[in-house]
Amino acid sequence: MKNLRSNFVFTRSQQNGIFILVAIIIVLQLIYFFISFSSEASPNPREEEIVEQMQRSIDSLKLLAAQKDSVPLVPFNPNFISDYKGYMLGMSVTEIDRLHEFRKRDLWVNSAEEFQAVTGVSDSLLKILAPSFKFPDFRRNTSEDNKVSKKVFSTPLIKADLNAATEDDLRKVNGIGEKLSARIVSYRNSLGGFRGNAQLKDVYGLSPEVILRLLENFEVKNSAGERSDINSATVLQLVDLPYLNYEQARAIVKFREEAGEIKSFEELRQIKNFPVDKLDRIELYLTIDGKN
Repeated sequence: MKNLRSNFVFTRSQQNGIFILVAIIIVLQLIYFFISFSSEASPNPREEEIVEQMQRSIDSLKLLAAQKDSVPLVPFNPNFISDYKGYMLGMSVTEIDRLHEFRKRDLWVNSAEEFQAVTGVSDSLLKILAPSFKFPDFRRNTSEDNKVSKKVFSTPLIKADLNAATEDDLRKVNGIGEKLSARIVSYRNSLGGFRGNAQLKDVYGLSPEVILRLLENFEVKNSAGERSDINSATVLQLVDLPYLNYEQARAIVKFREEAGEIKSFEELRQIKNFPVDKLDRIELYLTIDGKN
């Protein structure tokens, strides 16, 4: 018996080792029971978006199928699908945006096949939607004798003369307030009237976006003033024009003398330090052999 007890006698270092081993086993057990060891990686946001989009399309298709069994879809013109209606029909955001971009170019979808080609919707969704498409008679008619030009449906607005617009008229354009309208009129007066729409670029604070909106309602119709022939104008005549200083005017005359004559305004780009960024406005005051 004494010999048997001697087999279970451990030194202090051995006892410490056993204690540490037991502690490790307990910690591992706690980790096993209280911490999840899911092998799944963090979901990819793009994958989640695709799955969500697919699920939404599936849900919409199920809804449309149920509606088809009970109450049929009301006929509609697919050219005027809004974001909300497109979503309810099961279209993705990308498919809706493609249709809207197509329509922004003043183009029309005239058949179910063209609708699919433009939007990229699936065959299954098109099969459900196509029976409800309603195209006007003038768009379904493809005969050359009766075809209606798209120009009928995109008749441009009658634009007012920019040189006759008042500050109040200009303020009707989104993005133009009191200060900008006053600057436009003041700059126009300093020029003696605009000669081209491009001169709006030189109005301080007038952004390209606002210029586009302005030109939807206004344009330069009556351009006052005669143009000077670039091949016969003197330095003093050139200096008197907007956008050119004395050195630039002299450079034009010198270049003309060396070349014999200027045949194109593009040749002016060869002149050192010439304001090529304003070439489109400079051309409004000059002519080549009487040609605009």
